[in-house]
Amino acid sequence: MAKMGRPEVLALIPARGGSKGLPGKNIRPLGGKPLIKWSIEAAQTSRLVSQVVVSSDDPAILEVARAAGAETPFIRPQELAQDDTPSIDVVFHALDHLPMVEWLVLLQPTSPLRTAEDIDQAITRCLEAGAPACVSVTEPSALPWWMFTVNTSGRLAPFLEDGQRPQRRQEAPTLYALNGAIYLARVDWLRQTRSFLTEETVAHVMPAERSVDIDTALDFRMAECLLMIQRED
Repeated sequence: MAKMGRPEVLALIPARGGSKGLPGKNIRPLGGKPLIKWSIEAAQTSRLVSQVVVSSDDPAILEVARAAGAETPFIRPQELAQDDTPSIDVVFHALDHLPMVEWLVLLQPTSPLRTAEDIDQAITRCLEAGAPACVSVTEPSALPWWMFTVNTSGRLAPFLEDGQRPQRRQEAPTLYALNGAIYLARVDWLRQTRSFLTEETVAHVMPAERSVDIDTALDFRMAECLLMIQRED
């Protein structure tokens, strides 16, 4: 139910059961609770999110989600739970079951360090800018100006030509990369564009320490280390 004077915002957390890089990762314990619960709690704590729904094909994930207080009004069909399933198809499947939603914020469970404040700031950014969409970004640790390709004989070649590269790091423009933590859009606009990213999209900038995106066992260990550092602080 929408909060007084605020739009209806659905937090959708997509969590399929068939991860190959890190099997069972969506319910693997991180910092004492299942990975997906971090995103559920961030959405629940948000001042601007009206409803928290988990989309999954996996009964174990759905059970964990319900225990954490999220809604699971449908089971995602197997054809929408494949390695190559476009995320936007998963979004529209959920929206077809929840037709009264005005705004949708997609929260990948693999971004556990994203906070309720990040979610609220992204929503506020959209509303204040009159923008139809917002995505979260972070400054990357590696920049394309000084990257190389390697040919079949093992020789390096600059990715960019000399004239395209800044002479000094201080002269390089600030670049941002998607961090996968927040994808927000007005639903009617999203149905037209079928993408969160257009020239109308605004950015919510997040620091590197909240931008970890878990895909591998090493990513998981990094998240554990960052959590330990946060708790020590």
